[in-house]
Amino acid sequence: MKFLFKNATIIDPNSKYNGKTTDVLIEDGKIVEIKKKIEAGQAEIIQIKGICLSPGWVDVGTQICDPGFEHREDLESAAAAAAAGGFTRILAQPNTSPAIQSKSEVLYLEQSTRDFPVTFQAIGALSADLKGENITEMSDMNAAGAIAFSDGDKPVQSTGLLMRALQYVKAFDGIVINHPHDKDIAGKGQVHEGYVSTTLGLKGIPSLAEDLMVRRDIALAEYTDSRLHIANISTEGAVKVIKAAKKKGIKVTASVAVMNLMFDDENVASFDPNYKVLPPLREKSDQKALIKGLKSGTIDFISSNHTPWEAESKSLEFSYAEFGVISLQTAFSLSNTYLKGFSAEELVQKWSLSPRKIFGLPSATIQVGEEAELTAFLPTEKFTLTTSSNLSKSKNTPLLDTELTGKVVGIFNKKQWERI
Repeated sequence: MKFLFKNATIIDPNSKYNGKTTDVLIEDGKIVEIKKKIEAGQAEIIQIKGICLSPGWVDVGTQICDPGFEHREDLESAAAAAAAGGFTRILAQPNTSPAIQSKSEVLYLEQSTRDFPVTFQAIGALSADLKGENITEMSDMNAAGAIAFSDGDKPVQSTGLLMRALQYVKAFDGIVINHPHDKDIAGKGQVHEGYVSTTLGLKGIPSLAEDLMVRRDIALAEYTDSRLHIANISTEGAVKVIKAAKKKGIKVTASVAVMNLMFDDENVASFDPNYKVLPPLREKSDQKALIKGLKSGTIDFISSNHTPWEAESKSLEFSYAEFGVISLQTAFSLSNTYLKGFSAEELVQKWSLSPRKIFGLPSATIQVGEEAELTAFLPTEKFTLTTSSNLSKSKNTPLLDTELTGKVVGIFNKKQWERI
């Protein structure tokens, strides 16, 4: 099967065609020709005014909820939402039931999604049943295709366990992911601890709960000389510590959730539980530090931090609602709308190229002879997520009916063109 993209602008800093408007011919899933005015006979023509093509976007740390919590999200709905958000590949959190903690669960995910237009790859559990006590057989999961190891939304509290995990993965040059959140310090906090939490009368989560764990995790990475990814940082202090660690040569990388880049703790003044996320929305100074860290490369990439919840768990009084929002369909548009000063190339770097490099994924560069894994989008087109266009099973987002700039029109992956 042939597909021909007509008059597409290439957004790929790794390609010699970056910034050029040209035709791209794909045959049997491979890019076979890139030039002006290709004649392709029987090819399916894809011609959309203003269309841009980039290497397919990657989301690291998606909560897929399947198996065990399919009423929130299942594999089909996660794939549909991911494709509509422009993601050709998602790295799935292990927080399912049973958890992704053995070769069997890794293979289940791979086999169940084999025919989907979106590639699913497993992040294997770091501890058995995600309890933070006993280490899993990470080597077996790695051999089966697990891309990294983490307890997902359950931060590793045990210093000894995390150290052993970092030592274990060195045997196969693996990577450990941890979300820095000290539960003893955070306690039953609901929002960032500061002026807003005091004004609202809500229990706060101190920045210290994140900053201390970032320091601990980096110290362990340095001691073990192993690879560590610190997921979804939210504080100015964390940015400073990670910057210093990188300068020192420690094998550490970092990501930030899109909600923490775009919003701050003043948004929770409405008591809308859809602004209740973890890590919490911090102060404006933290938000500015995150954006600056992303721009400079201290923070390597952005994640959607997609966390579906049924209405019974989210549509409650703020203090009783669960943490998290759905964001696969809005993540790019949100960043494209509000990250002023970031070029299209920089956004592609943060949504595609950086996570691919860190986790050893196919580069997906737009060159003749390469396998086609592409995201097609219109950077200046308006986009609004509505109840009817939301493809997730859950609806926990503050962005319904909010106009954003930047619209995904489709993805090409696994020899398939998926038009949105």
